[in-house]
Amino acid sequence: MADVNRGNRPLSPHLTIYRPQITSVLSILMRITGVGMTLGSLLAVWWFLAAASGPEYYDYVNGIVTSWLGGLIMLASLWALWYHVCNGLRYLFWFEAKHLDVDKVTRSGQAVVAASVILTLLTLIIIL
Repeated sequence: MADVNRGNRPLSPHLTIYRPQITSVLSILMRITGVGMTLGSLLAVWWFLAAASGPEYYDYVNGIVTSWLGGLIMLASLWALWYHVCNGLRYLFWFEAKHLDVDKVTRSGQAVVAASVILTLLTLIIIL
């Protein structure tokens, strides 16, 4: 049957009502970085395929990949990879029902972000 009172019911609370918590922000960021890593991986695969296609096409693609935008995409992909690794380890602890207190969840979230930035910088230092 049709609900004749549909317009008078209160709306369910949504993002505009709740204050973002570190768990929700990092969970959303986990999904965004997953998509970002996919795009970065496609860029790397395009670069490898261009290398196998010939020098002219490789020079074209290499110009794009090594540009400031390509470098920024690769840097973001590197950070996303380290973030995924660190946050994945955090989830493994949660699956074992460890570190689920509010203060430990907050500290582990901060540690994940800090560790991902530090590991990204260390990787850059090793690469360069």
